[in-house]
Amino acid sequence: MSFSCDIAIIGAGMAGASLAAALVAHEVSGRILMLEGEDRPGYHATGRSAAFWHETYGGPGVQPLSQASGPALWDLGVLHKRRGLTLARKGQEAELHAFVARFAALGVRISVADRAVITHYIPGLSPDYVLGALEEDCCDIDVAALHQHYLAEARQGGVELLCDARVAGVVRGGEGWALTLADGRSISARLIVNAAGAWADQLAVMAGAAPLGITPYRRTMIQARVDPAPSDSLPLVLDLDESFYFKPESGRLWLTPHDETPTPPCDAAPEEIDVALGIDRLEKIVDWQVERIEHRWAGLRSFAPDRLPVYGFDADVPGFFWCAGQGGFGIQTAPAGSDLAARLLLGLEVGAVSPEAYRPGRFLRED
Repeated sequence: MSFSCDIAIIGAGMAGASLAAALVAHEVSGRILMLEGEDRPGYHATGRSAAFWHETYGGPGVQPLSQASGPALWDLGVLHKRRGLTLARKGQEAELHAFVARFAALGVRISVADRAVITHYIPGLSPDYVLGALEEDCCDIDVAALHQHYLAEARQGGVELLCDARVAGVVRGGEGWALTLADGRSISARLIVNAAGAWADQLAVMAGAAPLGITPYRRTMIQARVDPAPSDSLPLVLDLDESFYFKPESGRLWLTPHDETPTPPCDAAPEEIDVALGIDRLEKIVDWQVERIEHRWAGLRSFAPDRLPVYGFDADVPGFFWCAGQGGFGIQTAPAGSDLAARLLLGLEVGAVSPEAYRPGRFLRED
């Protein structure tokens, strides 16, 4: 069986689905196929995210995309107010003040919270923590609803989704591409979009493009029953060292040791040592008792070397477009990131967010 299309988007997680929907919104002409290697979209990263919209997450280079995405996420009804609180230990006071000043200058609603304020939000907090950065606009994201919205928008706009469509071969010929799937199906496409997440560099090599150093990292999540049960008003709690974060979820606590273990692209599974590390860190942060670990899982977060996303045509291989490297912030930046990628793909004027920091060509080495 063979297919022919104008644009083949490889990957139907948040990156691929949101880009497909953005192309529909821009009324692109031609046939678009979205190829998903698994039996359903969003299996590896999108479906395993404990996502939130948190403007300081990802750093100043990501913040413009997060800020620009906020209104769209609100309009879609997928945000739920949470607050965010980044903690600082004794000796980190100057670092915390600099952190707040840096993001306040970018327009983030953020302020320094003293010990009395942070213990109001986090009862039983260790005396090691003396200050916090409070973000009033931080929100939880309904990841499944957002992903389904984009899939539905793409489908209604005529984008065709093929699941169990793992790409096994990519050959450029003439003005387009010939793709071979693992089950023997073939696809011809004028353009291909690399939205393959953890597999982005592997796909690039198949297409004859230089890999950019996009590396998958395993992240462990734990759902625990704790005493006292976390209040719904508990913020998303992080620390300046990025050694943990936790938040309440339906009377339970979702917790991660913020692990980033480089791993080949795979169906990630949690390691017991990382689960134990998460519990150990929690017990050093608060005096709560962990009564039971009810669930544990792991997902992959893929980063380029500078930890910024990659949007744009490959510098050396015509017709090969990158939409990858979104790391752990691909969901909170999906509206702005997908719109930017769609405009670059279609050659349209870009909006308020400049693409320069995200272009694939930034990794070119000068001899």
